[in-house]
Parts: sequence; structure tokens; C-alpha cells
Amino acid sequence: MFDFDALSHAISRRTVLCVGDLMLDEFVYGEVSRISPEAPAAVIAVQRSETNVGGAGNVARNIASLGAHCIFVGLVGDDEAGAQLKAALARETLVESILVCDSKRPTTRKVRFVSEHFSTHMLRADWELAAPASAEIEQQLLGAIVPLLARADIVLLSDYAKGVLTGTVIRTLIDTARELGKPVIVDPKSANFATYRGATLLTPNRKEFAEATRSPADTQQSIADAAREAMQLVDCEAMLVTQSEHGMTLVRRDGEAVHVPAHPVKVRDVSGAGDTVAAAVAVTLAAGADWDTVLRMTNAAAAVAVGKKGTAIVTLAELRRKILPHAFLAAEEKIIARGAALDAVLMDWRRQGFRLGFTNGCFDILHPGHVKVLTAARAACDRLIVGLNSDASVKRLKGDGRPVQDDVARSEVLAALEAVDLVVIFQEDTPIKLIKEIKPSVLVKGGDYTREQVVGHEIVEADGGQVLLVDILPGFSTSSLVNRARRGKA
Repeated sequence: MFDFDALSHAISRRTVLCVGDLMLDEFVYGEVSRISPEAPAAVIAVQRSETNVGGAGNVARNIASLGAHCIFVGLVGDDEAGAQLKAALARETLVESILVCDSKRPTTRKVRFVSEHFSTHMLRADWELAAPASAEIEQQLLGAIVPLLARADIVLLSDYAKGVLTGTVIRTLIDTARELGKPVIVDPKSANFATYRGATLLTPNRKEFAEATRSPADTQQSIADAAREAMQLVDCEAMLVTQSEHGMTLVRRDGEAVHVPAHPVKVRDVSGAGDTVAAAVAVTLAAGADWDTVLRMTNAAAAVAVGKKGTAIVTLAELRRKILPHAFLAAEEKIIARGAALDAVLMDWRRQGFRLGFTNGCFDILHPGHVKVLTAARAACDRLIVGLNSDASVKRLKGDGRPVQDDVARSEVLAALEAVDLVVIFQEDTPIKLIKEIKPSVLVKGGDYTREQVVGHEIVEADGGQVLLVDILPGFSTSSLVNRARRGKA
């Protein structure tokens, strides 16, 4: 198992220069209600709509969501769609966007009509000018891009054949990047792969690859053979051919072809999945990972992307859950911060009608007395949330020398228990604020407390909840265990 956290840290220190065709993706969701009397076509009852940054802009967003800094250069028209894209990219904290405006062309816009129930695309309407940028705009693009190359760790060209990546722009960027020692990844659209000669890696899908190489690309061997021949023409180090539900194949000029099957996943929408693949390849290579790690990260990213609706982004946390074994993740996924993350979990549990339980403590050294309280608490509810005093809080309550273990260690031990569903660290001396946020149906403490001594009892009972006191096991106390251990050490 590779060190995912070390890779994530390396990614966070990298910069990707992404250049390509920006577009506005709109999704109109609804259900087919009847057949139109005017024409033999379905009538969709619109329920909702979404607008997203698409094309190369979605590549840039995925680079940022994976933790790297992205410098993005694209092209927009002088219109409302262009203004929406500028505003959306300005909100991306890790994306530094430089958008050249061409008043003679519309901003590329795609509207997809999708069945809400079946996630089936029924119709797509496009507004675009799929023609190379004019010589004037081409020079503006190059003037913006070339000075940025020195700041990048890697260059990514996202070609949708909408005008940004002209032959001159492609040639200039690849040649200049090679002179500076910068790897270049290309997500190609042209069937003439020679256009991208000198790039480090090409990432075509199976259809694009078959058209460019004039091969069936229907087996791993036919893909490997055609890729090796194409790499001689393109002078690239590798090709990554994505094949949707059939996985992906990496062919290197100096190594064996490697095929990985797709992760089993319910496919909701393939829109933008290629963008996610290109972004994952770029950030992983920029971080200095080997090809095996690149393939593993990229395959997982594709699986996460197709499991989402619309033009989606993928985060490192989602990749972590997809790649690492479930047993490795089970405990750490239970540890959550207060705020939006906690609110989302609580909302989901309440929607499912779960009865929420809450208990709290320092849990400095976990002992059988703690385990009894926690298991009894879990038996009284559907989901048990444990409030854990922070290190500073424990020190204020217990004095110098405590806690024995920091809150990271204490939370991991608690989260490893089957009885515990969520661990939330709080900074205050009491969990009263946390109880007000959670509004549990059951508030649990050890039997050494009276009901009136239990912090938050009045809040819970006012909402119709109950306070449960669990008999404690005699002879078990964290303070006595700590003192005994210290006497033994002395």
C-alpha cells in the first residue's frame, strides 16, 4: 500500500498549467411525461437545472479539488455565458484563471436534458464556434501562456477542438515546455496524433484512439500494438487509453503495457469523466509518482467521477476512500469536525429517521468502564456520537500532565470501536454547544453522575429526549490508572 498521505502532501505543493477549451455545461433534469402531439418527440417535465464549469475549465477545477494549484488559460466570448464562467472560476481558490476574450465568437455552451430517474441523457443542444482562434487571438493566448510555463511543474493541454489549441499554440507550448524540462500531458481531440508530437503522455479514450490509430482497439493486445506504433510517430513516453467500464490501459515506450479493470460502480453520468482522468494524471505525475501509482490514482478518480451526476469534481478524500482498504478507513471516517461536515451527517441521519445518542468524555486511557458505557449507549440509539474533549480542555479539567494521549490518538481509539458511529472533538470545557447542535434523543453518562449533573440534560429533555445513566464498573478510573502507571515507572 503506497503512502497516500505523503502523495497528497506532495500534490499540494505542485502547480499545473492547464490550457484548453472552456465551456459552460448546463444540465436540465426532469421526467418524460408524454409524447409531443406536434412531433414524434418526448416531452420532458423540467424539475431542476444546474450550471457547471465544463471542458478544460472542469479539468482545472478537478486539479484544484485534488489539492494542486492550477493556472488556467482559456477563451470566452463577450456574452452572458462568458461572464458566468469568469465568476465561477473566480470562486475557485486554487485556480488562477487567465481568460482571453474574443468578442467575435460565442462562449461555448452545452445544454443537456437528462432523465432524473434513469440518469439518461435525452438531448444535447450546443452553442459554439468550433473553429481555430484567429491569428490575433492566437497571439494573445501565446502572450498569456508562455510566461507562465516557468511557474508550472507540469503542463496539461485539454483539447476539445473549440479553437484554443491551434496548431501554432500546441507546437509552441510543447516545444517551450520541453526546453524548460516540463512534462506535457495532452487530452487529445485531433485524430492526427502527430499534432501533439513531443508530448510526454496522451490520454485518449478508446474511440479517439481507434480513430487516430485506425485500429480496432478491441483487445488489450491490439491497443498495446497500436499504441507502440503511434508512440514512435508522436515521440511520446506513454499513452493511457481509457475504456469506460472496461478500465484503462497504460502503454509505455520503455515498459510493458499494463491494463487495470474499472472499479465496480453504478455509472450515473460519464460527462466530464475524461476531465477528471486528465487532472488526476497531471497532479500525480507532477508529485513525482511512478507510473503504477499514476494508473491506480487515475482509475480510482474515473470511478468516483462516473458515480456522480453532471460535470463533477473528485476530491482527494474520495480517492482515499476508493483506493485504501475499507478496514484501514473504517475508524478514521468516523472522526469528523464541527461545522458543515457534521451538519451534513446529522441531516442525512435525521432524514433516515435514526435515533441519535450522545455521550462525552476525555477517554484518556480507554478501559472496560468506558467500553461498558459506550456499548450501553449504542444499544439505546441507532447512531452514537461521542464528544471528545480537546487536549487543551483536558488539561484545564485534569491539570498538568494530562492528557496522556493527544486528541488524535484518543479519537482514533474511540473510532475503532464498533459501538461508536462518530467522534467529534470539542474545545470547550463542557459539550453544551455540541449538544445544542446535535439535539440527541438519548444523552448517556456513567452512573457516578446524577441526572441533574449531566451537562445538557435540560436541553435533551425539553426536546422529548431521555437521559440514560449507565452503572459503572468498580475499580476502573482513568486517573487511578495514570497514577498507578506513574508510580510503577518511578
